[in-house]
Amino acid sequence: MPRLKRNDYVTSRRFINDYASGDRGISLKRNIKIEALHQIPLERQEIELVERKCIGHPDSLADGIAESISRALSKAYLEECGAILHHNTDQGEIVAGESQPKYGGGKVIRPIYMLIDGRATKQFDGINIPTDAIAVEAARAYLRDTLTNLNMERDIIVDCRLGTGSTDLRDVFKPCQNTPPRANDTSFGVGHAPFSETETIVKAVSDYIDHTFRPKHPVVGQDIKIMGLRDGDTITLTLGCAMVDRYCSGLPEYLEYKELLREHVLKVARQHTRRKIVAAINTADDIDMGSVFLTVTGTSAEMGDDGSVGRGNRCNGLITPNRPMSMEATSGKNPINHIGKIYNVISTQLAQECVAKVEGIEEIYIRLLSQIGKPIDQPLVASVQVLPAKDVEVSALSPDIEAIIDNGLAGITCITKKIIRGEIKTF
Repeated sequence: MPRLKRNDYVTSRRFINDYASGDRGISLKRNIKIEALHQIPLERQEIELVERKCIGHPDSLADGIAESISRALSKAYLEECGAILHHNTDQGEIVAGESQPKYGGGKVIRPIYMLIDGRATKQFDGINIPTDAIAVEAARAYLRDTLTNLNMERDIIVDCRLGTGSTDLRDVFKPCQNTPPRANDTSFGVGHAPFSETETIVKAVSDYIDHTFRPKHPVVGQDIKIMGLRDGDTITLTLGCAMVDRYCSGLPEYLEYKELLREHVLKVARQHTRRKIVAAINTADDIDMGSVFLTVTGTSAEMGDDGSVGRGNRCNGLITPNRPMSMEATSGKNPINHIGKIYNVISTQLAQECVAKVEGIEEIYIRLLSQIGKPIDQPLVASVQVLPAKDVEVSALSPDIEAIIDNGLAGITCITKKIIRGEIKTF
């Protein structure tokens, strides 16, 4: 194993193990600010919007590929060099192809194009790391597992154009013994808890389709967008769902599957609310003209819909315009010191932990701000906004909340291993 002496790496395996196990030897006062949030609770606001782009949506495909490449590179770096080297693969693009779907089975006539770009360390202490080959292999494996109707030999081109990082940013990754990595950027991450009913429903419907409905009814493709609107006490779910042509004999069967899916969506949604639920599937269909959302592969990327990393779901799996959100792409960023990944993940986890462990929180929002070059466990500020339950004072909640935030930041490097193992979802 080469000695860790150059500026290309993020941190060593020894540091990850020691810091994650609690051998930190550090006691520092963190700048944690807790304040009462003066607003109407989301559940009592008139309008709420919630969106999810499911796994086969072009934006989600780009996210999934970017994250799978980062995990593959991290594992290869650890195996070859004993360190996770500098990399960020969060700039991928999907350029749509062209297809001719038809009932019983159509064809892709111009393949989807996937561009892998970003930055990765390709040499370390005399070792050449085959980053491009690793990236292409990871991307193709992810596509094969996700888009089960895609012909990997004909329907997609995977192109890799990974560059190398700038020296000044790589210098930020120099480790100090028994101290956490230094932030790669001056940026922030945000998280909230708990999910509202509408947020819960949108995520539950997505999970149900992926894990229960599609295995029984493969006519439902992986490219689904779910839009939830709560208008007072009525929740309307609008789904755009790509249907797979080879599993559908004609328009009558297409319409039957649409209605079956709508019934199941309503059933799942009603398990999470007493509000009125309305569901609509593929509202752009023109039945008289025979124009419907029919695909060959199960994704609109085959027929005109492009995708980009970071343009879809936040790291909690949703797009929530009623909540504070970061515009950073979580997927594909390195899992060591990239604030756009780590702070979004940990702020979400800490918000959920606070709600689970501290009684009297109606809503909580956590914002973490870094300074480039400073230790990631010492944000410039950890801003916590709390909407307390009725007759509860924020001052009574603050000590427990501060302890959770402080402990979470102290153990922030524990996230790295979980991300590499794929235990933490980033979109």
